[in-house]
Amino acid sequence: MGLEPDEPVSENLRELRDLQTARAALIKERGRLRNRRLILTSALLKRQTNARLTLVERQLGELDAEIARRIAEDTTSARKRDILSSIPGIGQIAAAAILTFFPEIGTLGRKQAGSLAGLVPHNRESGQWKGKSFISGGRKPLRDALYMPALVGMRFNPDLKAKYQQLREAGKPAKIALVALMRKLIEIANALVKADRFWAEKPACA
Repeated sequence: MGLEPDEPVSENLRELRDLQTARAALIKERGRLRNRRLILTSALLKRQTNARLTLVERQLGELDAEIARRIAEDTTSARKRDILSSIPGIGQIAAAAILTFFPEIGTLGRKQAGSLAGLVPHNRESGQWKGKSFISGGRKPLRDALYMPALVGMRFNPDLKAKYQQLREAGKPAKIALVALMRKLIEIANALVKADRFWAEKPACA
């Protein structure tokens, strides 16, 4: 799961990660079934696919409820979840995933947070891609948890929207700009949890 070898993992955290892994598998299954349903012509296969989709949706609901319950039972985790959820783009489900795969949130520096997620670009110094920047390493589940919040934040989070527009106007490809938003998002989240305060929109300059 992208854990460092010496990272202590509680039983509750291990079970949360198992729940999140199961959830990710169901999300993939739901997408596959939805795509399959679009091309089916057999009434029987459509009916069976719809039945499986209904089951997947019910199982997702059960997983989300269990994950939420476990986080709510811990006062510290519940507070962190509420702080994360105050950031435009991060909902309760995304906040739970971030907490699960980044339990150190609020204890690391800005660059450490980005590095742990594998979102700090590194330049290639040789070969075909010399001079190009790439991201690598880090915790993939954490990056996955940041992807959709970054997409949503690009539209509804003023800080991220301004950052994205700035990068695009500077000629950065959309994919590179989105990665930068994911990094900024985890840095903001880490800083807010460290300060124990909710997100607030910066006042417009006079």
